[in-house]
Amino acid sequence: MPRKRFALRTRRGVFARARPDAKAAPFLEDADLIYRTLCAILFNFVPNSGHPGGSVSSGRIAAALVFEGMDYDLAEPDRPDADRLCYAAGHKALGLYALWALRNELAFLGGPGLLPGPRQQLRLEDLLGFRRNPNQETDLFRRLGAKALDGHPTPATPFVSVATGASGVGLGAGLGLALGAADSYARAPRVHILEGEGGLTPGRVHEALSAASTMGLENAILHVDWNQSSIDSDRVTGEGSAPGDYVPWDPMELLQLHDWNVVDAGDGHDFARVLAAQRAALALRNGQPTAVVYRTEKGWRYGINGRRSHGAGHAFCSGEFYAALAPFEKRFGAAFPRFSGERTPERVERAYWDMLLAVRAVLERRPDLCAAAAERLGAARKRLKGLRRRLKTKTARLEKLYHAGLRPERVPEGLALEPGQTATLRGALGKALGRLNALTEGAFMVCSADLLESTSVSEANEGFDKGFWHARRNPGSRLLAVGGICEDAMGAYMSGLSAFGRHIGVSSSYAAFIGALEHVAARLHCIGQQARRAVSGEALKTWIMVNAHAGPKTGEDGSTHADPQALQLLQNNFPDGALITLTPWDPAEVWPLLARGLLARPAVLAPFVSRPAETVADRAALRLPPASAAAEGVYALRRADTPRTVVLQGSGAGNAFVSGVLPRLDEEGVAVNVFYVASAELFDLLGEERRRKVFPPELMTQAMGVTDFTLATMHRWIRSEEGLRASLHPFKKSGYLGSGSGERVLAEGGLDGASQLAAIRAWAAAGRASL
Repeated sequence: MPRKRFALRTRRGVFARARPDAKAAPFLEDADLIYRTLCAILFNFVPNSGHPGGSVSSGRIAAALVFEGMDYDLAEPDRPDADRLCYAAGHKALGLYALWALRNELAFLGGPGLLPGPRQQLRLEDLLGFRRNPNQETDLFRRLGAKALDGHPTPATPFVSVATGASGVGLGAGLGLALGAADSYARAPRVHILEGEGGLTPGRVHEALSAASTMGLENAILHVDWNQSSIDSDRVTGEGSAPGDYVPWDPMELLQLHDWNVVDAGDGHDFARVLAAQRAALALRNGQPTAVVYRTEKGWRYGINGRRSHGAGHAFCSGEFYAALAPFEKRFGAAFPRFSGERTPERVERAYWDMLLAVRAVLERRPDLCAAAAERLGAARKRLKGLRRRLKTKTARLEKLYHAGLRPERVPEGLALEPGQTATLRGALGKALGRLNALTEGAFMVCSADLLESTSVSEANEGFDKGFWHARRNPGSRLLAVGGICEDAMGAYMSGLSAFGRHIGVSSSYAAFIGALEHVAARLHCIGQQARRAVSGEALKTWIMVNAHAGPKTGEDGSTHADPQALQLLQNNFPDGALITLTPWDPAEVWPLLARGLLARPAVLAPFVSRPAETVADRAALRLPPASAAAEGVYALRRADTPRTVVLQGSGAGNAFVSGVLPRLDEEGVAVNVFYVASAELFDLLGEERRRKVFPPELMTQAMGVTDFTLATMHRWIRSEEGLRASLHPFKKSGYLGSGSGERVLAEGGLDGASQLAAIRAWAAAGRASL
């Protein structure tokens, strides 16, 4: 029936306004003044670097959480049952480091027993490493053992779980952490996420907000620093009766639309209102995520306000800089040293350290402040202990994956494929994920861009509750609805879920879309896991990005979907071991590759699987190595007494070769070496001696390629201009391929059996002629 007028449907999320009932403790006011002073000092000594304005505007929000609102133990930064604070607004890293160092200094002076070991602290000394490279050579940086602090947060810093900063990824990753906590604990730890209104504008954020609502992530609390200023605008969103420069909505409207609880804090610089709003958020238990929106001013009391303070600040040691420090000097009866003379790196660093020592001297003279901080940090520890958060009785057991003795050559019962059997690569992957999920009691949580069954990852839910996961209504399912057709948000969520440490997140879509749209999230996950390993030595935490319907055999969908370019975005495009691609041609290769890839513990494992059914090859009859040979990344289908070589990659190229070309070459006595690339990165993990034995480098100078993907992915195997010119690839005829059956599209691209046979004959003949 048509509506007479438009109105939003009733929302599950509620709206509330903060009602302060008492004045905030003087400690918080003093702590904030010290914090803002540290922010000014950090920007001054790392000029043209960092974001002072947003760090200042969000300072009271974060301080209230750290000293009053969160249940955690300062001595155990990695405690999984503790509340977390995720700086989705990674450009506020300057503020994060200032607050962390202030907290550490106050605890050291007021209650040193509250602190973790030295490696898990962030000290005042470490502020000398803000936006410095680890190879920094200045004297104090080296002598004081300062940590190199990244320009945007990474898990190299204690209490930081994920790398953030790229627009919108941090919020989705933070919600992924909340998902991991909600699936693991009966009383889930809360994940507090700090973001600005500008950080709410990316499309992936809208996807992530919707998903959190539909999943019922009650333990997620978003804190919005609504200061209305970005790099280019001082009216980012709508406000009052006027639209914004960028978006028409205001943050509360956006969040209510996505069915979040919304708490209007009002003035975000009024500690009484900030604390009241945070208490109101913590009290909400209606099954929906909650956002607290604070109206703030970017650069508050810094001397430069609004957008001018976003990525800029006062000139080095200028009068305006010292004016920003004057309130601290007046309040605490202190005097900061003034810099003069030549501006060398060593003298600047010495002046920087003297400034930090002046802050330390004030804290040493104020045991009342240190005691007040220690009392609050001790209370946070006591609250956490009293909550007795326990894992659910039925919870994921990811550790079983690595203790089960997985072996590529040992195919589990029910996954073995017989020669002549028809199977799909995507189906083989789905069944393998299902087997691993049964083994780990549900450690694999799966999402897809409205393609769960189409890409076969729905099979990972076999034996678990049907339907989509919901924190209250359906916690037994392993299927996630991440906003619908939302590859961007899926990647961010799965990175956070995997980083939580009890799950492997699995995202799936067309390779044409997921390879590009999840590239940023994949890169940040790899950065975060690399940083984490550097400080803890622990293995990387894996997320599986399924590049489904890959290659030209997705022909019916046309070139918009049958994209050969996705592999080029990922293969050998990340640091060694960080991301591993898998490119099987035979469904029987899926298990060996998946097992070897998981045991390698990459941050991202990226299988490329095609849609059409294939006939499982009779390897014995064809004189091919067993499917487990694929686990080495590259293996020989044929070896010959000639240097002439053919390199294959992709299921279209591989199946066309094995079914239509290899028997003819054998019949005709055409002698060439033939290698298949099942995973470039697994091949790289072999020792050099083994690599040379599997695929001798001298053969690469005599090699041509046949690939479902771009020619660029062949360059490491094809080491001559002649070989590159002879290679077959989808763009060889200088255009995207058309629509039609997979066989028709392969023929159009010159990748079908007949075209391969002619090209390989010519390649072999040219080799003989050159002898």
